[in-house]
Amino acid sequence: MTNDGTLTPTEPLSPAAAPAQGDTQTVTEDLAGYSRFVQRIRRRYAEELPLLAPGLPDLASMRQTYAVLRERGHDVGAALRVLRQLVQERLATLDCNAGAPMQDIALSVTRLAELALDIACEEAFVQVDARYGPPLKADGQRCNLWIMGMGKLGARELNVSSDIDLIYVYECDGETAGRPNAEGRSSGAGSTSFQEYFTRVVKVIYGLIGDTTEHGFVFRVDLALRPNGNSGPSVTSLEALEEYMVVQGREWERFAWMKSRVVAPRASIVNGSGQQLRQVVLPFVFRRYLDYNVFEALRVLHRQIREHATKRSAGRPERANDVKLSRGGIREIEFTVQLLQVVRGGHFPELRTRPTLEALERVERAGLMSPEIAAGLGEAYVFLRQVEHRIQYLDDQQTHLLPTSEEDLAWIARSMGHADTCGFMQELLRHRDLVASEFDILLGGDQSCSKGNCQKNGKGQQVDMAQTGDDIGELVAMLPEGSVVARRLEEWREHVRVQGLRIDTRVRLMRLMQRTLQWMQAEDSQRHDISEAGVLRFIDWIETLLRRENYLALLLERPTIHDRLLRLLGVARWPARYLMQHPVVIDELTSNALMEQRFNQADLREDLGLRLQALQSTGEDDEEALLNLLRRAMHAETFRILARDLDGRLTVEQVADDLSAVADTVLDVAVHWCWQQYLPRALRLGFEGDADTDISQHFAIIAYGKLGGLELGYGSDLDLVFCYEDESERASEIYAGLVRKLITWLTVKTSEGDLYEIDTALRPNGSSGLLTTSMEAYEAYQLQRGSNTAWVWEHQAMTRARCCFGSPQLRERFEALRSDVITAERNPAALRDEIIAMRQRVTQAHPIPIGSFDVKHSPGGMMDVEFVTQFLVLRHGREFPTMLENRGNIALLERADDLGMLPAPVGHAAAAAYRELRKLQHRARLNEESTAFPEDMMRLHAAAGLDLWQAAFGLPRQG
Repeated sequence: MTNDGTLTPTEPLSPAAAPAQGDTQTVTEDLAGYSRFVQRIRRRYAEELPLLAPGLPDLASMRQTYAVLRERGHDVGAALRVLRQLVQERLATLDCNAGAPMQDIALSVTRLAELALDIACEEAFVQVDARYGPPLKADGQRCNLWIMGMGKLGARELNVSSDIDLIYVYECDGETAGRPNAEGRSSGAGSTSFQEYFTRVVKVIYGLIGDTTEHGFVFRVDLALRPNGNSGPSVTSLEALEEYMVVQGREWERFAWMKSRVVAPRASIVNGSGQQLRQVVLPFVFRRYLDYNVFEALRVLHRQIREHATKRSAGRPERANDVKLSRGGIREIEFTVQLLQVVRGGHFPELRTRPTLEALERVERAGLMSPEIAAGLGEAYVFLRQVEHRIQYLDDQQTHLLPTSEEDLAWIARSMGHADTCGFMQELLRHRDLVASEFDILLGGDQSCSKGNCQKNGKGQQVDMAQTGDDIGELVAMLPEGSVVARRLEEWREHVRVQGLRIDTRVRLMRLMQRTLQWMQAEDSQRHDISEAGVLRFIDWIETLLRRENYLALLLERPTIHDRLLRLLGVARWPARYLMQHPVVIDELTSNALMEQRFNQADLREDLGLRLQALQSTGEDDEEALLNLLRRAMHAETFRILARDLDGRLTVEQVADDLSAVADTVLDVAVHWCWQQYLPRALRLGFEGDADTDISQHFAIIAYGKLGGLELGYGSDLDLVFCYEDESERASEIYAGLVRKLITWLTVKTSEGDLYEIDTALRPNGSSGLLTTSMEAYEAYQLQRGSNTAWVWEHQAMTRARCCFGSPQLRERFEALRSDVITAERNPAALRDEIIAMRQRVTQAHPIPIGSFDVKHSPGGMMDVEFVTQFLVLRHGREFPTMLENRGNIALLERADDLGMLPAPVGHAAAAAYRELRKLQHRARLNEESTAFPEDMMRLHAAAGLDLWQAAFGLPRQG
């Protein structure tokens, strides 16, 4: 101890200051004792310090200590202030001496704030009720007051000397009952408006929490984030808040409200009334679209913060080391994470979370940040927050500036585990450099000149699109005379939507087009594949979205997406049409790993599960929200497959496999979600299970056709048959209702489009049959038991069928049935004649012009190969069990060749021709072209199919 009585950094711990038993770090010196704030507490409150139970302060121990302080004669305000001193001393000791996790320290401070606000609120109600009477609504219930914790309080990550940002909101307007008379009944005297009542409550709360007395304060209180800031009323009604958000709410306020939550009074949290407030806040913070407009708003806000910090440090170099506001500080980590959340949180609710570290984990899990960067930012955040705490431990000042005193700086270094100041400063700079770099990358955007508006025209002259009078003319001047793109752009002079744009939106459009034209004409190898066709399709696409400014903002902010989009549009026509229907999917192009990955069913199930949980946590899980979740996920996955396909990363077979897997996953999730919505009706109809019953135990979906054979294409419909296994008396009615609801879920068009078209014509008895069938009846129909039995063409379809939804037991039961159907004894000649006759009927329905070869319907084409394959499976499946596997036409033909069913190499040749025909069909459909080619060009492919027909049936192909 020094001569003046203060502790030195090397003085041993006193018993009162020692960390609680059970702390993990061995204490050798009282680092916390260096803090002048801690020293003052230990001197002033030596007798009270033991009142706080050992260990990290939690809600229970703090409430118990508060109660003891009240028993000792302290009033409410004094007891809260003394409690705060005890908690702060304990946290400094645990943090500096025992290495307590930063999150634990922040949570304890948050719990103190919640407790103090709850106690102050209840005390305020008592005082104001006595004067004005309680604020009772028309139903006699008390009008709720919600104290919204913003920023770090809302996120449960307060720092040790933080102020608390609050917004006070009350439920509705009205008049109080008036102060009670001698009998305790409302007299009507002194009645006032709810606005005045709660304004008085807020004043009392501030006095109890924020006023400085002999014991200091509990928390500094800041109401500047309320509607209209410091010029607005201290408390606002829910209706007024909603109107403000709709009419006046600014972009930066969305970031402030993102971390908001009701923190007090406890009664308003327990009764669930705060959900009303959440329903107002969520649409304001998270938009239904990908909201890239916030990039510029955040840029402006950050620029203002930086400018303010620069002015504060002008002539005061010591102010440049602000761990919160300076470059690479805490605020830039928070902004980085919040920006990604606000942009995508409307579409991806699983990103919505308040704590910064948890948000980083979710952003990384969503693929929006690499694991290395997320880990680096998380490490930097913890480090900077720990430094911030130590700065504030020194004197209990709300500051984030590194101290100028060498002794203070050396103490911070030692308490952070560094032997000297130099090592500490090096680590600090390392973290700040990473943070600043990532923040600059994220907010880099389109920085082509100082204002972001400058480009060069065709003559190499610099042009500012915000100033030029003829912006379209400047675009045209960049192109060669007579260019098709130039003529297309000239049409914009008369285009109603273009001419109706706001000035700032029009400037964005012109900047985007200038960059597009520069890339198209660039001579470097990196741009050679941005074609004129791609630019023309891009113009068509962007014209449909001119009123949705967020897409212009997205492309300007993300040049990588713009570049990849132009390349993709240049490959084929159908992707452009798909993007017009589902423009939001272009955000998928942000991922650098997009082209390297394949679709993963487990990942999609997990993502959808997380999104559902996020919606359930906020009460947003209504049926429309679930429908849109499924649609967004399916369209995003389809687009990813499309991008890989067009980039040449996937074969036609891999595309079909992945599209089929997407459909399987969507069906699986849709059935389970739909069942939960339908369950109340099912129970009323007599369903004998309960809310936890797994519907897959009773319900199966049989996939036929393209989905059954794992050969699904873009935009294919799904051929499905629905079966159930349930002995309930009204089972048929129960599952028919479920299927009708499920089909609606899959086919109805919402704001996000639809999922799939559903074809149920392959069910027993076709369109005249029941929508659902019991497994027993389905088996009897397929195995020809009784008078109502399947036709041969239905058994052909069974060769490509599989159970795509159902329990393992139901799947095994279907596979056993399929095996029995395929291996049933048949007359080979009759089977051959039936299949040839069916093929002839299909041929007559699809006449082919002379001289043309249609890859699907012409003799020797894909349908001939498919019919032959089905014949071989039904004809030889009993003799060769390996033919029962649902492996697709190519694999089965090659296997038939190898097993001797066909004269070699007919099967392999037909399989190779079939693969090439599928490729031609696939590319033609992507480019929206005819699948008919000149007959001479397709002679070799047709010959392989005709040889297969002859070898299998022993007859030449007719017609």
